[in-house]
Amino acid sequence: MKRDITPTAIERVMREDDFIVSMTDLKGRITYGNRIFIEFSGYSEKELLGSQHNIVRHPDMPRAVFKLLWDKISNKEECFAYVKNMSKDGGFYWVFTNVTPTFDTAGNITGYFSVRRKPKLSGIEAVTPLYAAMLEAEQKAGPANAIAASNQLLASVLKEKGMSYDELVLAI
Repeated sequence: MKRDITPTAIERVMREDDFIVSMTDLKGRITYGNRIFIEFSGYSEKELLGSQHNIVRHPDMPRAVFKLLWDKISNKEECFAYVKNMSKDGGFYWVFTNVTPTFDTAGNITGYFSVRRKPKLSGIEAVTPLYAAMLEAEQKAGPANAIAASNQLLASVLKEKGMSYDELVLAI
């Protein structure tokens, strides 16, 4: 689904007891979304099902964060991240996400399961300037080198802090 949505400054804030749940197939197409996902995304269930999960991707999110996420879950690992999503009306909502692969009885990945909850304000405050710097690095590098440039910036920040990405997002 091609989207022509203009981002707005209207924020939706998750409630403490909200959990956004979705499942995708191996290609990232949505196979399930709970009522909270439908509510925050602004899309109907019919619009969501079969769509790529990046239907809610906000342009403020660096591509390198999603590359990291896909690398981890494709390697049968879970991934935690702070993510800024965009609703159908252009509004945004921050989530703290945990994405895990799902497996068949033979241990093969069959899809992905994601649970998002209300993020800590301290986490949003920590990742916002980092993501802005990563996005700037991506834009300066151009499409062909964007992810590599952004990954390099992230790696240098993590090295300076002496922690992995997982340690960073769980600590903030």
